[in-house]
Amino acid sequence: MTANIPSLALPGSSARVPQIGFGLWKVDKARCADLVVEAARLGYRAFDSACDYGNEEEVGDGLSRVFATGLRREDVFVTSKLWNTYHRKEYVRDACLKSLRDLKLQYLDLYLIHFPTISLRYVPFDQRYPPEWIHDPDAADPKMELDHVPLQETWRCMEDLVREGLVKAIGLCNVNVQTLVDVIAYSEIQPSVVQVELHPTLTQEKLVRFVQQECGMLCTAFSPLGSGSYVELNMASAEESVLNRAEVKQIAASKSKTPAQVVLRWGVQRNTVVIPKSNQVARLEENLNIFDFELSDSEMAVLSGLNANRRLNNPGEFCQGMGCFIPIYD
Repeated sequence: MTANIPSLALPGSSARVPQIGFGLWKVDKARCADLVVEAARLGYRAFDSACDYGNEEEVGDGLSRVFATGLRREDVFVTSKLWNTYHRKEYVRDACLKSLRDLKLQYLDLYLIHFPTISLRYVPFDQRYPPEWIHDPDAADPKMELDHVPLQETWRCMEDLVREGLVKAIGLCNVNVQTLVDVIAYSEIQPSVVQVELHPTLTQEKLVRFVQQECGMLCTAFSPLGSGSYVELNMASAEESVLNRAEVKQIAASKSKTPAQVVLRWGVQRNTVVIPKSNQVARLEENLNIFDFELSDSEMAVLSGLNANRRLNNPGEFCQGMGCFIPIYD
């Protein structure tokens, strides 16, 4: 692991997770393999992927090139995620194997359930992959179609993946405390990681505290820079970017850093793992250079004080446009 990137212990194992990784959501397929190679050259050793991102084959091409340079597989931490259409017990293993084939790996370091409380009707691989949200885009009334699968059923299969050696650790994304408590109650293999949306306008202080202090799990922050990735999806406005806030700019100027570096540093000093994405090599390098300065307690408080409970990735809102109302956080 690159020496200047701190890491956190992965609960239940001897592995460690770099505190910053390359998030692969919305990374352009045409450039994805090259960007993975460039990220590894810059020092990234964690890559956060998912079936639903639609670029795991390209990620796998990039990782193969990285390993061909001599970097060892055990020095790279790769995450993927189980999509909503594969929650039933007969599909979990096949979905994991599909991701492994695409990524050209023998095992995953971490496998997460992407949306544990949203199970969708199965779509075969040869019909459409990734299946995304809508069950049949060609239907007269295309919409999401729920398949109410007990989370315990899915979790048992996730545990079996660990026992089989296909994955090293398992966890959950997009959950609240109630769901996490439920999984803990029946787990034979405990979740190691909880990945949720975290940035200064959605600090989720209580959830982070519960995950870290009460459960002893790692907390990973997706969308750690806030609204940027959601503007083109019409899920946020450019004006609400936390990077444009005067408080962030002032701290950045005092540190001779960019607003993005300050916000990522805030995430790191909360003892979370941050996984920013980018399609630009220069931005990948910028995001990585956050370990040569610190924020004071008062600066951390200023950034946390920007919290507005602004959830950008909210199925309770965006699923309504696909004929389904499922407010998973209410």
